[in-house]
Order: sequence, then C-alpha cells, then structure tokens
Amino acid sequence: MKQIVHITKIACFFLLLFIGSATAAYAQDVTELVMKVKAKLDQVNDYTATGKMKTDVAFIKAPVGSIKVFYRKPNLFRLQRNGGISVLPKGGVSVNMGNMIVSDGFTALDAGTGMIGKIKARIVKLLPAGDNNDVILSTLYIDEANLLILKSVTTTRENGTYEMEMNYGKFASFGLPDKVSFSFNTKDYKLPKGITMEFDDTDAAVKEKMKGKKGRVEITYAAYEINKGIAAAFFK
Repeated sequence: MKQIVHITKIACFFLLLFIGSATAAYAQDVTELVMKVKAKLDQVNDYTATGKMKTDVAFIKAPVGSIKVFYRKPNLFRLQRNGGISVLPKGGVSVNMGNMIVSDGFTALDAGTGMIGKIKARIVKLLPAGDNNDVILSTLYIDEANLLILKSVTTTRENGTYEMEMNYGKFASFGLPDKVSFSFNTKDYKLPKGITMEFDDTDAAVKEKMKGKKGRVEITYAAYEINKGIAAAFFK
C-alpha cells in the first residue's frame, strides 16, 4: 500500500510539473506574439497621413473634417485639421499604434480567443512592469496570421478607459490601419485629463454639457507617406 501511495505522489508531481511547464510555454508564446506585432510596428520611423475625422460626442454632431497627421518614432505627433472639433487623447493614442504596446517591460497573459467581425483573434492582456506607467492594463485582440491589432481596450490611471478598433487595407504590411474608431467615456462628470477639446469661443455652454458623456472619434486614412523623414524640430 505504501508503495502505491509513493508511486501516486510521484505521478502527481510529474503531472504538476508538466502543467506548470505547459503554462509557462503558453505565456512565452503570447509574449513572442506581442513582440512580433511590435516589431512590425517598429518598421515605421515616421509618416505623414491624410484623412477624414468624424467626431460624435454627446450632444455634438460635428461635421466630418479633413486632417493631416505627422508622426515620428517613438511618440512625436501632430494633427492638423480644417475646422470642426478635435477630441483626441494627448499622446497620440489614436495615431501612434506603437503606443498600444508599452516599451518599458510588460507581462503578457493569454486570455483565450474572441471574434472581431469575422476574424478569430487571440486575446492578450498586458500588465506593464513598474508602478510609474500611466497604463494599468491593456487588452489586445490580435490577428495572429497577419500580426495586426484589431482591437485594444486600455485602462489608465489618469485618463479613464479607451477602446480602439482598427480596420486594415493597403497599409497593413506596416501595421497601419485604414480606419481607427476610438471611443471613451468620462468619469464623475469630469472629462479625463488626457482629453483635449477645441471649440470656438461661443461654444462654452455646449462644452459644459459634454461633461460625463460618452464620445466616439473615427479617423479614416486616405494615404500614408511612410519613412520619408520628418525632423524632430517640426513638432516643437
């Protein structure tokens, strides 16, 4: 009887060892996937993009406006628009795809799979290393075959939670979307610090009404000029 118990303990030990090794390998697998996606995005040193931006925030239905976006790695950007209202997070979340993957270390956790439209996506949760990062948690929905981020949900310390969905076309080889849909909600009737809003001087009353409401911004890109070179001084 003692021999049987001993053999059973040994079997359980090796079973737990196998499960632990498989779990570690799986975690390493999603980390490798995230790094591959990041490497794809890192191909882009700079770009200039043109497109249209549609803003829908609470009571405001702003007209579609033409925009021009300038980006230089790692986090320099400028968005120029022709009239209308601009509602975008500071830091260029919706124009700098590389910002969705923290660069100063993270832990990647596999969260299974889910459907984004007709595409089966791998769901990966990223926990940034250290306590100084504004991002608390990022959830990425990744098209494994094409190494593209289809959707991201990011929770921050200062700026609430943002959700982005990306549609890709002719610029997919660089990880750059043809369309970005960015949505956010405010908290306790205060706009997050990271949301910047530009109005005419007469729109103060409307701006007040928007506090505590949901917002959505859609950017549809018409063209990119990639890696043509943009001086850092241009962003000052």
